[in-house]
Amino acid sequence: MSSPTRSGAPQPALERKIGPLQATAINMTQMCGIGPFVTIPAMVATMGGPQAMFGWIIGAIVALADGLIWAELGAAMPGAGGTYLYLREAFQYRTGRLMPFLFVWSAVLFIPLIMSTGIIGLVQYLGYLIPGVTDAAGTTPLGKIIGVGITLVIVAALFRKIGQIGKLTTVLFVVMLIAVLTTVVAAFTHFSGAQAFAFTPGAFSSAGEGTFWGGLGAGLVIAIYDYLGYNTSAYLGGEVRDPGRTLPRSILFSIVGIMSLYFLLQVGVLGSVPLEELKTATSVASTVLEQAWGTVTAKIVTVFIVVAAIGSVFAGLLGGSRVPFEAARDKVFLPMFGKLHPKLNLPTAGVLTMGAITIIGSLFTLTDVINAAVATLVIIQSLAQVAAIWTLRRRQPGLKRPYRQWLYPLPTLLALVGWVYIYVSASWLSIGLSLGWMVLGALAYLVYASAENTWPFGPKEIKEAFAADPEGAQA
Repeated sequence: MSSPTRSGAPQPALERKIGPLQATAINMTQMCGIGPFVTIPAMVATMGGPQAMFGWIIGAIVALADGLIWAELGAAMPGAGGTYLYLREAFQYRTGRLMPFLFVWSAVLFIPLIMSTGIIGLVQYLGYLIPGVTDAAGTTPLGKIIGVGITLVIVAALFRKIGQIGKLTTVLFVVMLIAVLTTVVAAFTHFSGAQAFAFTPGAFSSAGEGTFWGGLGAGLVIAIYDYLGYNTSAYLGGEVRDPGRTLPRSILFSIVGIMSLYFLLQVGVLGSVPLEELKTATSVASTVLEQAWGTVTAKIVTVFIVVAAIGSVFAGLLGGSRVPFEAARDKVFLPMFGKLHPKLNLPTAGVLTMGAITIIGSLFTLTDVINAAVATLVIIQSLAQVAAIWTLRRRQPGLKRPYRQWLYPLPTLLALVGWVYIYVSASWLSIGLSLGWMVLGALAYLVYASAENTWPFGPKEIKEAFAADPEGAQA
């Protein structure tokens, strides 16, 4: 599929090849990956005991509320880049191109940082299979080298047509399901309900850092990190068939499906691994599998877990690489990000840049990267989209909305409260770094705006692209 240029010559364009099953598989593959396998111990330690299981439920409620925002915006404005399009349309009236620029500026950082956590986690599980990859202090130099090599393989695998990628992602999705469900079954083969539901005395009281409420904020940072990815299909909106139906369904189905898997996994692990051992475990799924079926089976399923982690990073970089594409085409970001591979029709610069940042992020510790990525994401994506859905309802009432948010504005308000709470619960270092990155982005925008003679140095360009031509926008 190609679109004409001013000279009449065709130029490469994104192709709508992703169907409902593939879109849901992409989301769920990116959501799960290595996340719960490495963060369940941290969740239990943070929230003080088995009450951590409720942290996953509260996190899912926030994700569902936010998912309803994504569903409406994605169905109405289906194109490459997701949030970039929504912020471009919503904020053009007052601040010109500032907000979409800041989003792309930040997304090029936080998306690959989230992917680097997948690399860090899969290396932890490789430590169960390969001696010398990890030690008591964490990942060894050998482990870091292996992580870099795996990232390079993933980037190379992304250089293929989107139709082939959709099929590959479906296979990776099946591998992820096998890994999670096998671990759940293994946990319940020697499950102790008394152990799983032995809540810490006074866990739900209102005082104390060791209580459920005292650890909820930090626990939600972990939980929401594990749910991230339900929006990947929206990033690929320009390559999804029938986006008005496919995007909302893929988002909502993936959240509900992953919530169910996470809850079963958390309860199963709590009932099969002693609490103190669980809090410090580095490859808890391998421990569960070994207890149930022995070392050989544990190693086989651990391989599946590593492959699921690779699939998560693959799906995340697939969607994330499309974010700066549309911005570059609009001349809101560096022009090189707007060029497609002449044969494969993929944004080459986006894939390579995000792959490089993923490699850099994989050299740091898991907790630090999670906090930095989530804090940056919340301030410029999640909170901005809450404002965007309100603004577009008011500014563009005639915008074609194949899906309208249920019970609007209650889910939007719930998402707002949840995201603010998660943001202030991140580490102070992460909050400071996220704000500093925004300041640097604002300065970079001023340089760009001055060169382009746009707001605040020139007139604002108001173009309601999807409201003016909704059919053409979805073609």
